Amino acid sequence: MDSLRYLELLDRDHERLLWVATRDLAAAVPSCPGWTVTDLLYHVGEVYLHKAEIMRRGTWPEPWPPEPDPAHPVRFAERAFGELRAEFDARKPQDEAVTFYDDDQSVGYWIRRMAQETVIHRVDAELAAGEPVAPIPDDLAVDGIDEILLIFLGYGSRKWPEEFGDALAAADGRAVAIESGAERWLVRPTRERVEVAKGDTAPAEATVEGTPQEVLLWLWRRSDGKSLTFGGDPELVERLRGMLWAATQ
Repeated sequence: MDSLRYLELLDRDHERLLWVATRDLAAAVPSCPGWTVTDLLYHVGEVYLHKAEIMRRGTWPEPWPPEPDPAHPVRFAERAFGELRAEFDARKPQDEAVTFYDDDQSVGYWIRRMAQETVIHRVDAELAAGEPVAPIPDDLAVDGIDEILLIFLGYGSRKWPEEFGDALAAADGRAVAIESGAERWLVRPTRERVEVAKGDTAPAEATVEGTPQEVLLWLWRRSDGKSLTFGGDPELVERLRGMLWAATQ
C-alpha cells in the first residue's frame, strides 16, 4: 500500500469512528474492558496528538500525556485528528521521523500506523454502539496482519523480550500458520524470540484460516474467531493469542 491509500482509509475510518461514537458516549466498549466511548475518544485523540508532536519536535515528547483536555470528547478527537493530518500534509512520507520501529524511521511509518490504529478503534466504536462492523478493505486488512505479526510480535519479541514474560520461556519452536486468501504467515515462537516469516510454506503444528478482515480482528482480539477455521494443536493457538496480547499492550 502507498501513503495516499493509507491516508484515504485513515480519513474514512476516522469519520465513521466519530459518527458512530456520537450514538452514546457513555456506552461500554466491550473490546476494551473498563472503557466507555468517551475514554476511547480521548485515547484516540491523545494518540493522534502524540504522533503530531513527534513530527513537530523530531523526538519523543516528554512529559506525556498532557493534562486532560476538558473539551467535549468528540471535539477533542476532531481537533487532534486535524493536527495530525496537518503534520502529514506538511511532510513527505519519506521524511525522517522518530518511531519505535528501528527499521523504519519515517513519516510514512506513522501514516501506516495511524491508518491501522484508526480502523481498529473504529471497530471498537461500532462494537460499543451495537453497529455492524463496516467492511475493512482487503489491502488494509492484509497490511494490518503483516504489521501485527511482523512488527508487534516478531520485532517486538526481539526488541523487548521482557514484555513477553513466561510465554517465550515456555515456547518450544512449534509453529502456527496464519492463512488468508493467497497469503500465509508462519509464526514460530522460540525461547529467544518469535520468528515470523511471510510466505513460508513449511508445515505447521496448528493453523488459523479466514478472510483478511476476520483474521485481523481476531489477532487484535476484536473478534471471537467463530468465522475462522482452526486446525492442529489448539494449545499452540492459545499460546499465540497470549503472546499477541503481550505484544499489543
